[in-house]
Amino acid sequence: MCHANQAWAQDSLFYNASPWEELLDQLVVDADGEETDYQSIYEQMDELAQHPLNLNTATRAELEQLPFLSAQQIAHLQEYIYRYKRIDSWGELNLIPSLTPATCQLLMQVTCIRPPEENLFPSLSNLLKNGRSNLTLTGRIPFYRREGDRNGYQGYPYRHSVRYTFQYGQRVKLGLIAAQDAGEPFFSNRNQKGYDYYSFYLYLSKLGPVKTAVAGRYRVSLGMGLIMNSSFSPGKLATLQSLGRQQNTLRPHSSRMESTYLQGAAATVALGSHVEATAFVSHRQIDATLTANGKGIVTLLTSGYHRTESELRRKHNAAETVLGGNISYRLNGFQVGASAVSAHFSKPLEPNTRQPYRRYSPEGSQFWNASINYGYLSRRLNIAGETAIDQQGSMATVNTVSYECAQNLSVVALQRFYAYRYQAIHGSSFGESSTVNNESGFFLGAQWRASKRLSLSAYSDYVYHPWAKYQASQASHAWDNMLSATWNKGAWSLLARYRLRFKQRDNDDKTALENRVEQRTRLALSFNRGPLTLRTQMDGALVSQQQRSRGWMLSQQASYRWNSFSLSALAGYFHTDDYDSRVYVYERNLKHDFSFPMYYGRGMRYSLWARADVGRSLQLTLRIATTNYFDRNHIGSSYQQINGSSQTEADLQLNYRF
Repeated sequence: MCHANQAWAQDSLFYNASPWEELLDQLVVDADGEETDYQSIYEQMDELAQHPLNLNTATRAELEQLPFLSAQQIAHLQEYIYRYKRIDSWGELNLIPSLTPATCQLLMQVTCIRPPEENLFPSLSNLLKNGRSNLTLTGRIPFYRREGDRNGYQGYPYRHSVRYTFQYGQRVKLGLIAAQDAGEPFFSNRNQKGYDYYSFYLYLSKLGPVKTAVAGRYRVSLGMGLIMNSSFSPGKLATLQSLGRQQNTLRPHSSRMESTYLQGAAATVALGSHVEATAFVSHRQIDATLTANGKGIVTLLTSGYHRTESELRRKHNAAETVLGGNISYRLNGFQVGASAVSAHFSKPLEPNTRQPYRRYSPEGSQFWNASINYGYLSRRLNIAGETAIDQQGSMATVNTVSYECAQNLSVVALQRFYAYRYQAIHGSSFGESSTVNNESGFFLGAQWRASKRLSLSAYSDYVYHPWAKYQASQASHAWDNMLSATWNKGAWSLLARYRLRFKQRDNDDKTALENRVEQRTRLALSFNRGPLTLRTQMDGALVSQQQRSRGWMLSQQASYRWNSFSLSALAGYFHTDDYDSRVYVYERNLKHDFSFPMYYGRGMRYSLWARADVGRSLQLTLRIATTNYFDRNHIGSSYQQINGSSQTEADLQLNYRF
């Protein structure tokens, strides 16, 4: 049995926010200040929703792709399958105590239940017969002109992309992506070959001793991410969901994002029943701001925009080569591993170290890091950690302990120490920001299922920065707290969340630090029955430093489906004093695009999303969105300035499966 065997049948359920999209919405809502790559998470979950994992054959590494599962939940799920040989119905998930009803709903979105398949790799004829291809064409039409469109941008104002994927279950994945941002030249200037961005990958799994292999563009995460993490960094809410588990992952780069990926080849190989090794090599061109003589790199650029002459001059004007790997041993719940990564730039990094917060930024052209990762997992206890050094001998360590006190109560504690001199070019781990340096702190969180209807979660995180940071020219402290409650009854759901953050920042004269207090709230009431979903939401923000800044937004979302047509609409009014009290609201978007826009000032936001399924092979999707501001006569600045108080754009997408 597999609810996703009928691919279009499952996909047509996406007219409403699927449970995994609601989870992502919850993880992002308080993500201000956390540099988490949620687009990467969205791509990963969307891919699994279309090509679900078979629970009866999924490996630990495959289940670790799911950000909402803890290490104990993965262990309990695999233990159940080992004991009873297989799962035959979704109802059996209720027999695994650590799986909550919400977790079971999420699993039903991205996994399926089928008898175990043969372990032999499929033949070419079987691949061609049973593999699924997908061609997606996407375009955006703006109903406005920016200053750069009049003078400055080298291309036309339309954004568009082409995406082709071929997939055979979870064992074979092939992808090609060509993408163009608005304003970038097309078949002209430095883009004589057409699109500004091309990406490709080939991913294989379960090839005998080769557990996974990828060629082209890919992402790697080792341990807790202290020396290598080109995937997403676990934010604080995500850490509560996963209870701080560590993972080694290797997966294709299926996003149109033009940074954080590696390019080359990588593989994970089983060297025995308890030992596995991962190795990777990468070489790619990168964007950079160069020194006046062009021989050094001042800043590494990650935006991917190549619209103006100056942006085009920075395109691919340096190169980076990365080598690395990990070897790990696992037995009876114990795990230990060792990792090493080396990075070389074609031109030396020469940041402006006269700025205090950049005093210890990486300098030079050659960097290396090494680490050990360790852990222990039992039915209730999970211990995980990683300790790393760089080429200068500076250290970083992160360690977490999670414990299931009862079937309805879990706690997690996380300690980290990142020396301010520590340097890891590709490191990204838990913290106030994703950079692994200049931070030490302690995080304590808990999740409590008080009843069948009520769930509570909370965390408190204290942070100390021993060296200057951006907007704090001396050692500073921060304290972050969150409390969230979810109540469900039938078709109704109520979410209430409160976040309180204390953070030290420079005063106006930069002579002393002041306490910045930020409070954010969310109250959301949802109704979901049959083809109809309604969600009423109120967001609020109060930020105090030398003066107070207040903001709020009231929004209403509605979705409905009949036959092969789906419709979703949003309307919201926002009112904030300034940028400090900005608010965020998740919006339904096209496939492969994750939208979580920010609003400040006074105005209204409207969006309309519609999709028609034409037969079993073709989808047509239209999205129109408008922001009307009441407090300004122009939007943006410089090349991005729009001489008006309204911004409207339309997105079109054609999705064809064969």
